Amino acid sequence: MTRIAGISDQSPRLAALISHSVRIGQIVSIAGQAGIDPQTDQLVDGGLEAETVQTFRNIAAALAGNGATLDDVIRVDVFLTDPADFAAMNAAYEGMFTQPYPTRTTVFVGLVPPLKIEITVLAVLPEGA
Repeated sequence: MTRIAGISDQSPRLAALISHSVRIGQIVSIAGQAGIDPQTDQLVDGGLEAETVQTFRNIAAALAGNGATLDDVIRVDVFLTDPADFAAMNAAYEGMFTQPYPTRTTVFVGLVPPLKIEITVLAVLPEGA
């Protein structure tokens, strides 16, 4: 099967030799996204909740580049730098998905400063998409 990179002009500039999203068949993988405003290529102001919301905007844009939406997401991996930020992340995360919710793993890691959160997702497109 062929690997297809998704293209979106609503995503932040790439900082590495990666694709924002890649699709093979019905599976779409989204690279780690952060709370970077694609218009300024700067981290959004407003703390962890604002960063989480912007991260999901970037994820939605990357998904759209391969014809997917947040409704197609089956797995979410959240990387946080500080366990104290879990509640703020969870508050922003709460409205992102509908039931049945995707699976989620949250781990605490070191990220490139000043990032406090990075999120990756895996989506599966409906048959025929």
